[in-house]
Amino acid sequence: MSELPELNLEAAEKMWRAYLSARSIAPEDAPGYVVECYGDSAELADELLHEVMYGTKRATSSLAKEYRQHGETEPKAGDHWVVCDGSGEPRIIQRVVSVQRSSFFDVPAEFAAAEGEGDLSLEYWRRVHKEFWTRTQAEIDCNWTPEQTTQPGEELLLERDEICWPPEFADAPSP
Repeated sequence: MSELPELNLEAAEKMWRAYLSARSIAPEDAPGYVVECYGDSAELADELLHEVMYGTKRATSSLAKEYRQHGETEPKAGDHWVVCDGSGEPRIIQRVVSVQRSSFFDVPAEFAAAEGEGDLSLEYWRRVHKEFWTRTQAEIDCNWTPEQTTQPGEELLLERDEICWPPEFADAPSP
């Protein structure tokens, strides 16, 4: 698997400004946003982005502790993110609709299906996410187990998103 590329922040900022302008949002009134890729490899970034743009992926999950590990703020409803492809180029803007905390064991089957991956089953979701978090946490010398997500501050963040830009991919008009 190829490493994630450097993100084209200049192009992402240009896309963000176009979005704000089209929505008549003054820069000083703009919501927060981040620039990111899905996954931990160029191939996975492209695969998951494709599921968002052309499939049914309208949810994603993360470890709450990842935000602390990287000095980042947890996502909240109304936040936006410019999603880049496996080459680091911005492709869409998503808006966070909701974020809920959950243990690995309490993720609903419906949420697993909304992640839009594999056969959409909870079993598939559990298998690939356990592999993913075990791998990514090991890369930073952390041992991870699903049981950890039952502890306060160690939960999963279950995020629902909508595409809000560009118009040809937008789910619905977004505030």
